[in-house]
Amino acid sequence: MVSARPITVAADTPVICSAGGTDPDLLAHLRDSGLPVGTDLREFRNEREFTARVTEAISDGLLMSMEYPQSTTLCPDERALKSAQLVGYLNNKASITTLVDPRFQAHRSVVTRGQLAEAAPSEKSWVLKAATNDAHGGSLDVYLHRAHEPITLPAFTDVLDEFVVEEYLRILRNWGLQFYVGVDGRARLLAVTEQRIDAIGVYAGGRFGAVTTPPAELLAECLAITQRAADVGYRGLCSLDCAQTQDGQQVVLDLNFRITSGSIPLLAMQSVHPDALDRPAESVKLTVAGALTDLLAEIRPALAAGGLLIVAGHDTGHTDNPIRRSTLQLLVFGDDPDEVAARRRTLEGKAGR
Repeated sequence: MVSARPITVAADTPVICSAGGTDPDLLAHLRDSGLPVGTDLREFRNEREFTARVTEAISDGLLMSMEYPQSTTLCPDERALKSAQLVGYLNNKASITTLVDPRFQAHRSVVTRGQLAEAAPSEKSWVLKAATNDAHGGSLDVYLHRAHEPITLPAFTDVLDEFVVEEYLRILRNWGLQFYVGVDGRARLLAVTEQRIDAIGVYAGGRFGAVTTPPAELLAECLAITQRAADVGYRGLCSLDCAQTQDGQQVVLDLNFRITSGSIPLLAMQSVHPDALDRPAESVKLTVAGALTDLLAEIRPALAAGGLLIVAGHDTGHTDNPIRRSTLQLLVFGDDPDEVAARRRTLEGKAGR
């Protein structure tokens, strides 16, 4: 697995992970909270070390479960739980039309760079998404435009050849449905979560536990989508973003066939607070331009007060990234949704998202 997030719940599963996620203070906090932290963490600090860790794992006879597509030269298909081609295809935002029933699709078109200006005019509202099988994520591959506002195209329009232009929807409710495909090839619902979207339309965190249930037909379609992916070979966790619009339309917006920021908090809570899974909870990501140790010290009083769980973290200072940035993903939980939201906002105010 190539990520920092699985460290929290990996237990004895070997994890190839960024050294930014193995900060000693972070691991100590995770272990102190009772989480099944990974005991076989194979770190990399740069691309060269990453290649070495993958090569070593394959030499050890391990089967690789990639979250983002890797070169078959580095990781041959026969040594992968799911092929790089499949991982890339399922996460390509242009592939949604082949996996989702037309009744649940927003109006969209796939265009080339030369067609972009005509397909995305300034006088209309639209959503622009990257269309590529290569690794992407973290909301860096989505751009929202409101009618008559200035257009500042994102960096991915300079390097990609195809894009998805999607209608701008007025959303009433927004969910992230968490699924899991086991080795038996059967898709199962892990949990229903809601998504918090900020003022400019970017994902800002999730709501867990006491959430609004999506319409039965939308939930059934998302299960069917995951089963379609399972039938062509996908195994592992995934999150499907879907919504109900103000005019009653039910739509599937994004397919995230990888470990996401919605799945790890659920697995963490299942490990140490299973009694709180049905109680109100909200995730939050804090980011600072400094050391992770300082960020941990900043939130230590909130941790001591209870109702707060660290579920992931990263410090670029342990890698070859020249920009120092530290992040923590946390889960705030309690009995009162308003009190949980207030504590989450207080945390955001201390460190910023």
